[in-house]
Amino acid sequence: MLNTQKTEVADVADVADAASLATQPASGFAAGGATMLSVWQDDVRNIAAQPLPWEKLSGRRVLVTGAGGFLGGYLVRTLLALHALGKVAQPVEVVAMVRDAARGRARFADIADEAGAQLQLLEWDLNRIAVPELDACDYILHAASQASPRYYGSDPVGTLMPNAVGTAALLELLRRSPSAQGMLFVSSSEVYGSVAGEQALAESSYGVVDPTAVRSCYAESKRVGEAMCAAWHHQHGIPAYIVRPFHTYGPGLQADDGRVFADFVFNILRGENIVMNSDGSARRAFCYVADAILGFFTVLLLGAPGQPYNVANPAGELSVMELAELLAGLYPHKNLRVERRAPAGQNGYLLSTFNRLVPDVSRLEALGWRASTTPEAGFRRMIEAYQA
Repeated sequence: MLNTQKTEVADVADVADAASLATQPASGFAAGGATMLSVWQDDVRNIAAQPLPWEKLSGRRVLVTGAGGFLGGYLVRTLLALHALGKVAQPVEVVAMVRDAARGRARFADIADEAGAQLQLLEWDLNRIAVPELDACDYILHAASQASPRYYGSDPVGTLMPNAVGTAALLELLRRSPSAQGMLFVSSSEVYGSVAGEQALAESSYGVVDPTAVRSCYAESKRVGEAMCAAWHHQHGIPAYIVRPFHTYGPGLQADDGRVFADFVFNILRGENIVMNSDGSARRAFCYVADAILGFFTVLLLGAPGQPYNVANPAGELSVMELAELLAGLYPHKNLRVERRAPAGQNGYLLSTFNRLVPDVSRLEALGWRASTTPEAGFRRMIEAYQA
């Protein structure tokens, strides 16, 4: 049984040391520098400019999990900006769930004063088998997850729990809220498992996932999270929306992320040759984060509950080698080259079984969404965001 525990929610604007934490570097690069903040603000304006029924969020209380992370941070910033941008009549109240309050304060230090009481921090770990004791929420956006394969071997339990037990806890929290409007579950393309052939993956293109393989901790937990969303929707009438992002990149990723596109970007930033730990033949569809976040809100505000939606940019399909060559070519004056080393699979990083992982996004496009950022433009934007 899921137990409740007392939880404290703190107003970010009341924290005196937030500004001093804002510019702490991420492995040598300023994660909250002026250029990064400018890019985030510009991305949020572009997201909010799209013709969605944003008014559904007016005056609502929204819990965002994984708020200190890459995708969660974008969700928080977009919600907080809607009123100032004239998209909602009343400000959105955001409860940002983080595992570490100090890091959470640092993440949003630049907007703490402006957001005021609209932004509150909730320190909570979704590895707990417990429902947070929190005042009623209208929406929950569940983006808390260890998405990098470097965790799958070293921390499979910590990878699995937020997607499974954590999802159940959040659905229960929303079920107990008298004004529940919906929950968005950020799932993953990993749910497709090992699929024969290299066809574009529609939302029904399921393959095999071996539940006893350690790497399956992520895919299986995302699958059960989706099943929970469908079950709570069916049995309790909770509108639960499911999005499946593929390879999403952009400013805010950490230098130790471990995914190949992040590794390549930080190779470029450090002026290093791009390190290739494979033959580079695997093909992926790379989607810029602002396009993905717009897809998330499109599903939340226009989509059908209990039905999954792929969120990706098929036009951004590149092989890993093509991506490496593209990034090196963006800055020819650096004279960087692609360097091959020992195969991956070390230090807890477990390889994917996909050679080609490209989606069919027609279901999401039917709602009016389109990815608009090319890999060249998106990766250049990401790289330059880390520079002073």
